Amino acid sequence: MRALRCLSTCLLLVASTAVAGEYAIHGTTDKDVAIYKPGEPMTFTFRVLDGDAPVSGMTLKWTRSGDDGRKASGQGVAGAEGLKVRTSMRTPGFVRVQVQAFGPDGQRLQGYVGGWGANKQGKIFFDGGACVQPEKLRAITEPRDFDAFWAATRKKLDRVPINPRLRELTSKDTRVTLYATTLDCAGPKPVTGYLTVPANARPKSLGAVVQFHGYGVRKHNPPGWLNRWSIVFDVNAHGMELGREDEYYTGLQQELRGYCFDKTENLDREKTYYYGMALRVMRALEYVKTRPEWNGRDLQANGGSQGGLQSLWSAGLDHDVTSSSIWSPWCCDFGGITLGRMRGWRPDYTKALDYFDPVFHAKRSKNKVHLVANYGDYTCPPSSVWVVYNNIPHQNKSMEVKQGCTHGYKMKNHMKYAISPTGVKDVGVAKK
Repeated sequence: MRALRCLSTCLLLVASTAVAGEYAIHGTTDKDVAIYKPGEPMTFTFRVLDGDAPVSGMTLKWTRSGDDGRKASGQGVAGAEGLKVRTSMRTPGFVRVQVQAFGPDGQRLQGYVGGWGANKQGKIFFDGGACVQPEKLRAITEPRDFDAFWAATRKKLDRVPINPRLRELTSKDTRVTLYATTLDCAGPKPVTGYLTVPANARPKSLGAVVQFHGYGVRKHNPPGWLNRWSIVFDVNAHGMELGREDEYYTGLQQELRGYCFDKTENLDREKTYYYGMALRVMRALEYVKTRPEWNGRDLQANGGSQGGLQSLWSAGLDHDVTSSSIWSPWCCDFGGITLGRMRGWRPDYTKALDYFDPVFHAKRSKNKVHLVANYGDYTCPPSSVWVVYNNIPHQNKSMEVKQGCTHGYKMKNHMKYAISPTGVKDVGVAKK
């Protein structure tokens, strides 16, 4: 009997753990497209879900912040119909609402929280919001010598020959040739990355893609998927050596800990870490255009987060770039905090950083740009991505906006919409 009681207890614990793993907070606004007029009421509805089924009796605690500087908080018990939270804002900008869920025992509910690591379980949350007249958001004034600075930087780069060194590696696909690639560059580091070229490609027959990485220092491995239709140059941000032992990358992580965040470096536009990174972006694009297989027409620059930052530099600094797919670009609208906008995870503002702000590079873009912004992403705030969108001076642009999604988490069945210069093009709910 004792054994049976122990077995029953274990089964109950397993069952309760499985149920807890299904908990989530789902949030919606009373408008499918969460764009409001000044002073217009915004109504949020939050439900605790177990799988797809609403759960009653859980306590939700919420906080409201915004680009208007107002803060508020509250709590309530959610029924099956959910808990409603109402707010508004009188000026252009974004409202952020964060919600936590507590069980009858007063403990935070556990469930799926997504994120970058292997463990996707944790304390469930909602992080999202709404906005007022985002089309009116503007950046601070750009430096008067912005173009002169980048013209001088280009001349500095031009004085250094590319000197490409390609080491052919064993390819997983015999239809694609794989190279570990190093290019000389102005600045402290070379350009390094993995180049793939479809085997036996004819001269001037292929488009090209340059891919940039998100923030961090990690071993740069060859790509797992090989593109059989385009030249692809997958570039790391640091000019790190390729194919080294693990100890080398561990040491590099220590050396570059907190890169881009050095306050002293960021007072000087040529000493900040962004400067060397931007030089490497320019050189990577320059090299791809020398490939005999490139058709001379199609050149993509793609990436997310820090990769999105580099892609927007690409669009502004190299007018041969024809398209960019960019999600949640990092470090946009550095000076927005001086206008009262909520900041993201990024270095403190200095005037030197204006030269690297993607909102000013976006003004010089001539290529097709597609952006993704998340209402709950305060690594790369939605306001900053919207300022980029507003600054792109042509009509060949679009942006997908998602509710309840952060930099690393996608809320199940989140509301989303896409905008373009012609207005809202799509309203729907993302499944799963």
